[in-house]
Amino acid sequence: MKDNLVLLRSLRAWRLFTVLPIWKKVNLLHSSEWSTAIRAGEGKNVLIATSVGAHLPGVVMESLLAVALIMRKTRVDVLLCDGCLEGCLDCMLGITLSEKEMADWGPKRKLCRLCKWIGKRVYKPLGVKIHSFGGLIDDAMRREIKKNAQEIPLDQIGTYTYEGLSIGEHALAGALRFYARGVLTDEKHSEAILRKYFEASLMAAYAMKRLVKNKKYDCVVFHHGIYVPQGLIGEVCRAEGIRMVNWNPAYRKKCFIFSHGDTYHHTLMVEPVSSWENLAWNDRIESKLAEYLKSRWTGAHDWIWFHEKPRFEVDQIAKDLNLDYSKPIIGILTNVFWDAQLHYPANVFPNMLEWLIDTIEHLGKRIDLQVVIRIHPAEVTASIPSRQKLADEIARHFPSLSQNIRIVPPESNISTYAVMEKCDSVIIYGTKTGVELTSMGIPVIVAGEAWIRNKGLTEDPRTRDEYFKTLDLLPLNKRMEKSKIERARKYAFHFFFRRMIPVEALHPQKGWPPFQLKVNSLESIMPGKDKGLDVICDGILNGEPFIYPAESNL
Repeated sequence: MKDNLVLLRSLRAWRLFTVLPIWKKVNLLHSSEWSTAIRAGEGKNVLIATSVGAHLPGVVMESLLAVALIMRKTRVDVLLCDGCLEGCLDCMLGITLSEKEMADWGPKRKLCRLCKWIGKRVYKPLGVKIHSFGGLIDDAMRREIKKNAQEIPLDQIGTYTYEGLSIGEHALAGALRFYARGVLTDEKHSEAILRKYFEASLMAAYAMKRLVKNKKYDCVVFHHGIYVPQGLIGEVCRAEGIRMVNWNPAYRKKCFIFSHGDTYHHTLMVEPVSSWENLAWNDRIESKLAEYLKSRWTGAHDWIWFHEKPRFEVDQIAKDLNLDYSKPIIGILTNVFWDAQLHYPANVFPNMLEWLIDTIEHLGKRIDLQVVIRIHPAEVTASIPSRQKLADEIARHFPSLSQNIRIVPPESNISTYAVMEKCDSVIIYGTKTGVELTSMGIPVIVAGEAWIRNKGLTEDPRTRDEYFKTLDLLPLNKRMEKSKIERARKYAFHFFFRRMIPVEALHPQKGWPPFQLKVNSLESIMPGKDKGLDVICDGILNGEPFIYPAESNL
């Protein structure tokens, strides 16, 4: 493990140097337009809260946003960590740190120095004001925070609040992400690591409260919106009534999802249907969507893709899974367990694992149905592979599975789409695939808080009793109604082409991050030159919806 970590760190450090946006080498910073803009002293105040300099997608996108906003007469400040946090987004078990290193030292010995250097190297040439977490916290408060982090009972950390801020929730989320597990049981150093994230959460919240008390910001912009320290920044902004914007890379190449007030994982669940249901439909939109949805089977137009070289031969798949296509098949699609714990609030079931176990137990008695459980490929192919495998959890709960249950493991190259297309209906928890399945006319039952829920497209039981009564109606023996399919396609187009905003200056590349900055002139990011960047900046500055008018560009 130690040798592997050394190799990973050296490769990672080399990668950092090759992808950083080195603004001082871009002539635009020596132009008269830039000199005028940086000295303007007018417009709105925006804080770019990148925080973790070593998070490469963050510094690439957010430094571009800083430049674009300055060129739109905005005063921009930046918030970075100066190594004071005991846990953060950059801490990942087996990728950046071992468990013992994290428990003993946190990121300080192995990660902080390089992270600080990256942040300053990217932002200092811009001439913006750089704030740091440590610079906002005095020694007395540091001592108080450390004391609190060590003395609070372990079982109270997850629900701990400070001045109305959900500190413990984000501390627990950070620890779960570090371990890539849905629970912290059976991990040797989990208490020490959870306490480090708790201390970091307190530090981040206090520093952010002090910053916004001393300086008024019209908007705060930062990636993710969850984890440590980003989740705490969001907590403070909401508590103080400060407008905030979160973003993440989207699926489609060169595209990003931005949202107001919270991570898009949450905002897309409550987005009003009026944003898309009255979209004027035509053959051009239909063709564009159909082409993209089919490309999703192979990931041809995406830069976030979890399934390499999928197999589509339905006859061979039937043999492999012992399926009879003449009899009803019910599909079940999972999320990565730890990811679902953090992104999707509990609804009918306390968590995804309980949903899956109870569903297997219920449908295992239905010998008239064939049940195919597709475990998400991201368990093994994501940038942070899961350390709590659903197949292991299923085996632990069911030493002997009912003969009508088939499991497609995450490493299988069987195409999820090819199998689900053969299903009578599909049950999901939080997967985004529900958007695509409904567009194909496949009936979907939603057991968690998936984005497709409450759109007038799916069966959305609200209690356990409703859920199991819905399952008892299976098989449905019919596809969705034509009017519902058209409605589903409107939402799919909205989701994939309007909420996913293209940015011309960011180009796909292999490896991490999946994009790099290519800006040759100031002109290319000025207002009116890149429609996607205009939509993003209008949203940040004026609170406009982050919806790209893709239908008008076809």
